[in-house]
Amino acid sequence: MPESDDSILQRLREIVGDAGVLAGEADRQVFAYDGTPLLHRPPLCAVAPTAPAQVGDVLTAANELGFGVVARGSGTGLAGGAVPFDPDEAGGRPCVVILFPKWNEIEEIDEENLTAWVQPGVITQTLHQAVEARGLFYPPDPGSQRVCTIGGNVAMNSGGLRGLKYGVTGDYVMGIEGYLPTGEFFRVGGKNVKDVAGYDLKRLLVGSEGTLGVFTRILVRLVPAPRTSRTLLAAFSRAVDGAATVRAIIAQKIIPATLEFVDNTTLRCVEDYAHVGLPLDAESLLLMETDGHPAQVEEEAEIMLRTAREHGATSVEVAETAAEADRLKTARRMAFTALARLRPTTLLEDITVPRSELPGMVEEVARIAKRNDILVGTFGHAGDGNLHPTILCDERDSAEMARVDRALDELFEAAVARGGTVTGEHGVGLAKRPYFNRLSVPGTLELTRRVRDAVDPNGVLNPSKILPPTVRSETLVV
Repeated sequence: MPESDDSILQRLREIVGDAGVLAGEADRQVFAYDGTPLLHRPPLCAVAPTAPAQVGDVLTAANELGFGVVARGSGTGLAGGAVPFDPDEAGGRPCVVILFPKWNEIEEIDEENLTAWVQPGVITQTLHQAVEARGLFYPPDPGSQRVCTIGGNVAMNSGGLRGLKYGVTGDYVMGIEGYLPTGEFFRVGGKNVKDVAGYDLKRLLVGSEGTLGVFTRILVRLVPAPRTSRTLLAAFSRAVDGAATVRAIIAQKIIPATLEFVDNTTLRCVEDYAHVGLPLDAESLLLMETDGHPAQVEEEAEIMLRTAREHGATSVEVAETAAEADRLKTARRMAFTALARLRPTTLLEDITVPRSELPGMVEEVARIAKRNDILVGTFGHAGDGNLHPTILCDERDSAEMARVDRALDELFEAAVARGGTVTGEHGVGLAKRPYFNRLSVPGTLELTRRVRDAVDPNGVLNPSKILPPTVRSETLVV
């Protein structure tokens, strides 16, 4: 059985000092949420370690005293991954949130090896700006890059608008230091371009959603900055035409840096919010960007422009300056913010299907919305098949929320039926756990559970995320 709350708080104060334990009611309520609607519950407290060894000591104490631990970045996650309890679990053990707000140093930018060592609290955009000042490039660009942290990005394997060409966070992680759920220090990877000594533990840890370790130091890979880029925005009179253009562009054997889809509901909200001159009569927009060598950029831009017109584009705007490019990108980058103003509750969902299935999935989202009488704005990383159907509703309306729940079931079932998945970049956390557990192959779930139980025998790290909690013995493994 877990020790008393007072005993846990006393132990934590011994580790990080009185100032490092935030146990007031206001503090507890602040850390009861992440960016996911409908999910919240306050932790016992939050702790702010000032040295890596303190992280290990907190985890050791968690195993000895029987409390859970959640590592938290900026709290921008959209799957309930940083909510410190399972709201559906009766009672539940005490849970503590570990914070890293002052762990925000870029320790090294190594231009010879094209790497950077960063602390987990570094804001993603801060890293972008630091390396770009040296002519280098860190490609992962999640939508919350202005506020999210590298540690959170690694834990969730975050994507972004440039994921089509450049990949996601995990493609740029070369090394990680941190602590296992049982409190032992670990270091995996390094600056070697090639390293096949043992299992690829980096890949196991990246995207583990805070369930297999707490990261205290991260080594990322950098690349040379692209020499130039070209941005285009195409408008279509039918939503499916924009989605079909994505498939046609990829079939031309080019991989744009960005290929983003925005439907009419979303573009109207963006225009009302940002006033960038979007065509309100368009049923969909396609944001396209190519980068690299100037000759290649010009050729690929021409191919995308021609392909869009061949697939029914009513207009194609080509940016001639960086300022114009930024204006066109507003149609996509402001999508979530603009939609969130429309109704009290905004559920930003996340499905991925093979690119060949994208037009059909776009049409199916519209049918599901109509069938369940709910408002949905759809946008997303169409180039890699990742859509964000965003349900606009009011959580206080029980009848509407029942229709929302039904629509979500249909949405995820439709994605999986098309060979897709229930999450492309937001993670499973709590929000997607029911769908992941219902729609995944049983053997996959069992393998996931065996890995987790082996690394975290007492289930102390981010309990209840991804998989339902296992019934455990009262005897802790120490």
